[in-house]
Amino acid sequence: MVAIIRRAEPADVAELAEVAAATFVLACPPGTKPASISAFIAAHLSPKSFATYLADPARDIRVAVRDGNIVGYTMLVFGEPTDPDVTAALTLRPTVELSKVYLLGEHHGVGLAATLMTATLDAARARGASGAWLGVNNQNSRAIRFYEKSGFAIVGAKTFQVGDQIYNDHVMERPL
Repeated sequence: MVAIIRRAEPADVAELAEVAAATFVLACPPGTKPASISAFIAAHLSPKSFATYLADPARDIRVAVRDGNIVGYTMLVFGEPTDPDVTAALTLRPTVELSKVYLLGEHHGVGLAATLMTATLDAARARGASGAWLGVNNQNSRAIRFYEKSGFAIVGAKTFQVGDQIYNDHVMERPL
């Protein structure tokens, strides 16, 4: 199957929210309360949230489209991080956060994630970033392996809140 990687558009917000809700669960650590997941999705991954993200010039959302359907997406957030743990860990400036990298489960393992990652990092480089960083739950070994294959290395730690639960994340960084 051929995939198209393109910049997200306002018409994509409903479908982006559906894909986000379906894929966010895949990244949550075991034991994450369903109510916490639902609260996070409602607060950060709703169509309204995606409309706001798309209108923000500091963000760039890329989508992977197969057979006319969005099957994955990434989100870049340009600018300095606000988390002091992240700021202390990073060594490359200017930096961009790779805030979201999600692909529907049935599209894992076919090379689409790598294609989406390459296009996303190319977009970051084109906007002048010298480094990219991300946070990933320290129990998500599949994602960590993928990020390492994509050139990221663990440089620090931070926390991430899902509902009322606090999790430990690795901070990973790579040069662009």
